[in-house]
Amino acid sequence: MSKRRVDVLIIGAGASGLMCALTAGYRGRSVLVLEHTKKVGRKILMSGGGRCNFTHLHSTPANFLSNNPHFCKSALSRYTPQHFVDMVDRHGIEYHEKTPGQLFCNESSKEILTMLTTECDWAGVKIETEVSVHSLTQNEHGFLLDTSTGSIQCESLVVATGGLSIPNGGATGFAYDVAEQFDLPVTPRRAALVPFTLQPDILTPLKELSGTAQNARVSCAGMSFLEPILFTHRGISGPGVLQISSYWQPGQSVEIDLLPGFDIEEQLKEARQATPKQSIERVLSEYMSKRLAQVLCSIWGISGAVGDFSNEKIETLTKQLTHWQVKPSGTEGYRTAEVTIGGVDTQAISQKTMEVKSVPGLYFIGESLDVTGHLGGHNFQWAWASGNAAGEVV
Repeated sequence: MSKRRVDVLIIGAGASGLMCALTAGYRGRSVLVLEHTKKVGRKILMSGGGRCNFTHLHSTPANFLSNNPHFCKSALSRYTPQHFVDMVDRHGIEYHEKTPGQLFCNESSKEILTMLTTECDWAGVKIETEVSVHSLTQNEHGFLLDTSTGSIQCESLVVATGGLSIPNGGATGFAYDVAEQFDLPVTPRRAALVPFTLQPDILTPLKELSGTAQNARVSCAGMSFLEPILFTHRGISGPGVLQISSYWQPGQSVEIDLLPGFDIEEQLKEARQATPKQSIERVLSEYMSKRLAQVLCSIWGISGAVGDFSNEKIETLTKQLTHWQVKPSGTEGYRTAEVTIGGVDTQAISQKTMEVKSVPGLYFIGESLDVTGHLGGHNFQWAWASGNAAGEVV
């Protein structure tokens, strides 16, 4: 096998890798992207239920978690959601705003992936799939990689292999191995934007609610999200739960307000006067599904006509409904997690260029870094912004 030379070698053909590739390609750099799976952009295709929530119009540094919260500011300020929307518009892709700020394709995630690979093609980028990297070493010309298709010499090496989430989508710990090789610190990693599992004592009575959704406010560790939750046959999920999972630590309880925006104590007292013979389940079913009301009342040992409820009993029920304490047994792990919290420590990385401070020519971008966004398109925006930041200088 022959030894090839390129200016820029990018490992990983996901969101950040493709953005970096096309940006560098348009600068006239010779760019090669290596992907170890059969398909490029698999997480792009899987995202947003197949419609790709490709950015969030109101994405700010406040929407990201990192041990170094200031790190993401530079890249995000230089490549904004509007920059990406402009590219989407140029390609004639139709999209809609599902909830405030969240943009989804009208048709399919494939449109975003096709747009990126088309731009790469126009920029002269070469993409090769099913190529594994056996080893890499730094030399006087940059980096030499031994791959399944031969040796490749490059000036700039970009690691865009993501985190550990969704292993069946091709996720590996490659980025952390490279970091370790060059003595770069890596922060502790765990699954994030992930459903919670519950212990049998609480899960068993809730199992019959599998598939039931309820608007809620979910709180933990000083953070709170007003988004729906979803009961599953393993525990609880839905946007509110996925969001708070990024802040939850094992052993902590999560507080759920099942009736945000309602003064349920006042409503129950009014129902006691207006319809005293109505069952408490029937009253609560005005604010949630009948089945959810029945199951919760069963769990909490509450029954009878609302007219028989004392003020004290109403106050107790109100607290249970608005401050429901749920202690997860764990999460569903990387198998279903949308992202990985933690990664290559950003203290070792230039916030302007994504270059490793101690290893000139080596770059880390996207989810491989200790930068994790909230649900709703923020992680894609970080992929575009960090990929662009590196692509402008490699």
